[in-house]
Parts: sequence; structure tokens; C-alpha cells
Amino acid sequence: MAKESTLKNMLLTLATVTFIASALMGGAYVITKGPIDQAMTAKTNSAIASVSPSFNNDPSAEQFTIELSGKSYKVYPAKEGDAIVGYAVETYASGFGGRLLLMVGFDREGQIKGISVLSHSETPGLGDKINPSKSDFSVQFQGKDPSTFKLLVKKDGGDVDAITASTITSRAYCDAVTTAWEVFKKCDVQNKESEVNHE
Repeated sequence: MAKESTLKNMLLTLATVTFIASALMGGAYVITKGPIDQAMTAKTNSAIASVSPSFNNDPSAEQFTIELSGKSYKVYPAKEGDAIVGYAVETYASGFGGRLLLMVGFDREGQIKGISVLSHSETPGLGDKINPSKSDFSVQFQGKDPSTFKLLVKKDGGDVDAITASTITSRAYCDAVTTAWEVFKKCDVQNKESEVNHE
């Protein structure tokens, strides 16, 4: 004989299903968290190596954060022995499709060594040309000193050739690099103060 459906039975069934689903989701999170973290660390380390001067330390292990305009930015120091030879700065800005996340590398003098795109949601075939594999857009920043090279698109009075039909993305990219430059300057001041204190 079939059981009569009551509110109590329905709530008990719903609670059981919810508990089982939550347990499965929690289990999946625990199983996948390690590999996802490892993949992100590998991607970050690869980006640091591609944008920094040559180093023999582990920048990921020595990372620190810098506060700028109420936001935090990760900085990875590149060292040869105990001497800092440059910094890789993880920076971001809002593009056309969402957040752009970049790794910008500077040598000790503040010149841009390279830029790596960590993630973005820009339009395929247009804004995604910020990726070095899609176009040479990022090449124009390499070796430039942001104190003399205006990190603005030419339409805004700067020195950067924007991606055709992707001015918003190009502006966001420039904003992110400008932020990285400001973070670098703070790091440089702190490093010089530290050197003076150790003399």
C-alpha cells in the first residue's frame, strides 16, 4: 500500500536530497581544489618567468602585496642571489567583456620586460588580440620606460597603438599596465629605503 504524501514526508525527502547533493559538491571541491591550485600556480610561475629578468630565486615563495588606491596587488620579486633584478606585478582592470588579469614584468630600472595575459573575457577575434599568441599588440610595451612612454592609446594622447575596433580593451590593458607601474614605483622606493637601512 502506497504511503500518503504529507508535508513531513516531503520536507524529510527534500532535506535528504539536499544533504546528499551538498556532500557530493563538497567532495568534488576537495578532490579538484588541489589540481586547480597547482595549475594556477604553474600558470603564475610561467608568467613570472616570461616577463621578468632572469632570476635564481622562487618569486612565488617570496611574493608580497602592495596596497594602491584601496586595492591589493601581488608582487613577485626576481632576484639574483640577494639582489633584486626586477619585479613581476599581477595587475587588473575592467575591459569590454570583464576583468583583464595581467602579469607585468619590470627590470630594476623600471623598464617593461614583458607582459603576460593571465585571464580575460574579451571578444574573440577583437579584444582577445591582447594575447601575444593572437597579435603583436603587447610587443609595443616591451623595453619601454613608463616615465617617458605614455601608457594611453593614441586616441587619448598616448603612445600606444590600440587594437582595431577594440579601443575599450586597449584602454583597459593600458590602465592595468599603468597600475603595475605605480605598484613598481612603490616597490622600488621600499627597496631603496631597505638598502639605505642596511648600509
